[in-house]
Amino acid sequence: MTRFLLHPPRRPSEVSLMMTRLLAVLALIPVLAPAIPVAAQGTVVTRAAPADVGMSEGVLAGGVALYEEAIERGDLVGAVLLVAKDGKVVLHEALGWRDKARGIPMEPGTLFRMASNTKPPVATAIATLVEDGKLAYDDLAREHIPSWDNYRAGFINIGHLLSHASGLRIPTLFPQPYMEPSAEHPGAPTLQLEAARFGGVGAEAIPGTTYSYNNPGYNTLGALVEMASGIPLEEYLDREIYTPLGMHDSYHHEVAEMMDGKLDRMGVVYYERDGEGGWMPGWTPGDPPQVPFVRASGGMISTADDYVIFCQMFLNGGVYDGQRIISEETVALMTSPKIRTNPGSEGPARYYGYGWSVSEDGVYSHTGSDGTGAWVDPSTNLIVLVFTQTPRGRDPVARFREIVNLAIEG
Repeated sequence: MTRFLLHPPRRPSEVSLMMTRLLAVLALIPVLAPAIPVAAQGTVVTRAAPADVGMSEGVLAGGVALYEEAIERGDLVGAVLLVAKDGKVVLHEALGWRDKARGIPMEPGTLFRMASNTKPPVATAIATLVEDGKLAYDDLAREHIPSWDNYRAGFINIGHLLSHASGLRIPTLFPQPYMEPSAEHPGAPTLQLEAARFGGVGAEAIPGTTYSYNNPGYNTLGALVEMASGIPLEEYLDREIYTPLGMHDSYHHEVAEMMDGKLDRMGVVYYERDGEGGWMPGWTPGDPPQVPFVRASGGMISTADDYVIFCQMFLNGGVYDGQRIISEETVALMTSPKIRTNPGSEGPARYYGYGWSVSEDGVYSHTGSDGTGAWVDPSTNLIVLVFTQTPRGRDPVARFREIVNLAIEG
C-alpha cells in the first residue's frame, strides 16, 4: 500500500527539538479557569455616591434631617441609617447618642440589640438544614422533640413555626421560672430544655389556619437547629452564615466573653422617660442579659454594616461574594406569602413568609422590639436599615422610607 506523506519523516533529534519549543510556548499561555458568571458570585456591598445608582443626594439628605429633628425634639436618643441600592451603600449616617448620659455619640459601627431581627437569620439556619436533608418544612416538631408528641402539639410542623401559623398562643419568651439544674439536667436552663416545655402547652388554634406572632415558636426552631446540627445555635449561625458572609460583628449574647471584647460598642437601650420627659437607660452594656442562654426569638447583636450584607445575600438569590448560603429557590420560598397577617383589614394585604414579613408589593422586612428595622425591595434593588435603641420613641421611619423611594430618579 502506497502512503502519501506531506512531509518526509523527521529525525528523532528534530522531533525532540520541536516538542521542546512547543512546550515552551504553551508554558507562556495562561491557563484560563472557566468563567464564573457574576450572578453566581453575588453582588458585594460597596460604597458609592447616590448619583452612581440614580438617587438624589439632596432628597436623601431630607430623610436624614427627619431623624436629626426627631433626636433634637427628644423623640429618639440616637439612630443609624443605611440605604443601599444595587449593592452600593449611598447613605450611612450615625445620629444622636449611643450613651447620652456619658456623652458617647452614636457611631456607624455601633452594635445594636436586634431583638426580632434575629428571626430572618434563624429561619435561614433552618433553611440550610432543610437543604442538607437534616430537616424538612413538613417535619412535625414531635419527630424531633418527644415532649411535643401529644394531642395539643403533635400536629405543629416546622413550616407552621416559621410562619407564625403554629396555633401557639404562649405569651412569654419562656415559661417562668426557668428549669433549675438537677442531676438529670445539670446544665439547665438551656434552649432545648426550655423549648421542650412548650409541647405541654401546645396550640390553642388549629395549626396552619391563623397567624399569631409567637416567640416560643421561634425558640423551638432554635432548639431544632441545635438538635439537627449537633452544635449550639450561635455556633451554627456563625459557621454557616456569619463567617462565610464576613459578618464579623454579629453575636448572640450580650456578655463580653461571647462578643470578642466588643461589649463596649453596644448602645444603651432606652425604654422609659423620666418625670421631666428625658429618656432613662433600660439596659446598659454590662447589665445581665435578658435571658441567661442564647435564644432564637431574639438576642442577635449586630451592626448596620453586617446586616446589610445579610440582606444583600437575599437580594442576590442566596449567594454573596462567591459564598452560597441558600439556593435561589429557598430565597423565593422564604420571601413569599405563607399566611396573611392582617385578615379583614381594608388596607393592603400583609403576610408572613419563612422568617420575613412580606408586603403585597413584594417588599420583605422585619423589625425588632428594641428599635431596629430592615426592608428589602427586590423591584428596586433597595435595602433600607433604620436602627435605634429607643423602641418606645416616635420614629419617623414610615416617612423616611417614603423619602428614600422618592430619591430614586427616573
